[in-house]
Amino acid sequence: MSAFRTAAWSIVMAATLMLPACASLPEVNSSSEKVAMREQPTVASAQGRLAKRQAAALLARRWAKATPDMKALAVLEEAATGVPLIAGNKVTLLFDGPATMREMMAAVSAAKTSINLETYIFDQDAVGLQFADLLIQKQKQGVTVNVMYDSVGAMGTPAEFFARMKAAGVTVLAFNPVNPAKAKGKWELNNRDHRKLMVVDGKVAFTGGINISGTYANSSFFRSKRKNTGTDDKSVGWRDTHIKIEGPAVAALQWHFIDAWVNQDAGELPEREYFPALAPQGDKIVRVLATEPERDSEIYKSFILAIQEAKTSVHITMAYFVPDRQFIDALCDAAKRGVDVKLVLPGVTDHGLVFQAGRSFYDQLLASGVKIYQLQVAVLHAKTAVIYGTWSTVGSANIDRRSFLHNYELNVVVLDAGFGRDMESAFAEDLRDSKEITREEWRKRSVLDRIKEFAARLTEYWI
Repeated sequence: MSAFRTAAWSIVMAATLMLPACASLPEVNSSSEKVAMREQPTVASAQGRLAKRQAAALLARRWAKATPDMKALAVLEEAATGVPLIAGNKVTLLFDGPATMREMMAAVSAAKTSINLETYIFDQDAVGLQFADLLIQKQKQGVTVNVMYDSVGAMGTPAEFFARMKAAGVTVLAFNPVNPAKAKGKWELNNRDHRKLMVVDGKVAFTGGINISGTYANSSFFRSKRKNTGTDDKSVGWRDTHIKIEGPAVAALQWHFIDAWVNQDAGELPEREYFPALAPQGDKIVRVLATEPERDSEIYKSFILAIQEAKTSVHITMAYFVPDRQFIDALCDAAKRGVDVKLVLPGVTDHGLVFQAGRSFYDQLLASGVKIYQLQVAVLHAKTAVIYGTWSTVGSANIDRRSFLHNYELNVVVLDAGFGRDMESAFAEDLRDSKEITREEWRKRSVLDRIKEFAARLTEYWI
């Protein structure tokens, strides 16, 4: 983490510590949620919501070979989140930064009408400059370009970097400015826009964990020929995950971008056809979960329910892991009932306090049969999961209170066995480059490590 970004985070931490720690995560119980269940999930398409009979026929075709619990989980998740499924999508897994940057830049180069970019970090480095130059070029060609970046995430980026884009006609918005005098609406320093989203022409969208930065665009070591020479974030690459979506779900992602923009009291976006007609592009069924502060986190609810309902496996790859008690209990209960629960967590980190706080939960997890692996060859920044091979999620939300209570986050749930196999393949590759933490080994850690974990755990609400 850069000095600028560390300073920015310190400001947010200081402000947060002055706030009352009153926000709490919702209680989630799959048994009680079943009371509100429909007979089948609501499914939307390019033409709107499908009639009950049409939805049933579509799901029967798509899920004929899926686990028998797929439909039940889909209905349960809708009851908890209020968000319908969207059918007819093509979803491409982008495993690591270089592939993502190539795909995103290719989409920008091909843009005809509009580019909407929402990001936590937009760095002025080789990748950031290349991306900015491309956006400016498209604006000059008549494409409407709108950029929204988080003012804390991009605090280390010079103002001149964004001024150059503005001068070229790009519409630029700093989300929740650090300086209260610059806030156009209510000043909410603790609420950050952690989403990573780009929508091109209203037809193709990208989302996941990757920011616009050379840091995230570097390949991790198992994707390169280099050798790991150390255990700090300066000597290794980065491991992250994004997805590319084409089809009707792009409209939902576009809507969330525009909604976030309007809620900043930043005025109307330049007029464009942001919502073109969208034909089906594939056979993937997804649920778009966009969360914000002061509301029960739909991402958190969907995660808990999927773990509670898991019958065979729970495989999670997570950059920042500081779960609450309910999340820990869900993982431990799943392991105790025979579910294969595996976590790939950081072995190399850019955030020591979060790293130590997460490790403070290892005792209980290991005692319950949860298997923990620490990725050794890269700084882990991915936020993904695949549960019993059919429920997958890729997005921006970490498993911590900040993501679930204070940030604007975006995750996409994909209910599909084929995509689940791709996710399992990525998870298996992570496992190969990770070291398992056994219970016996963990009990032998030093007193100093235990003290660090205890101290970090005291700050878990705020980090």
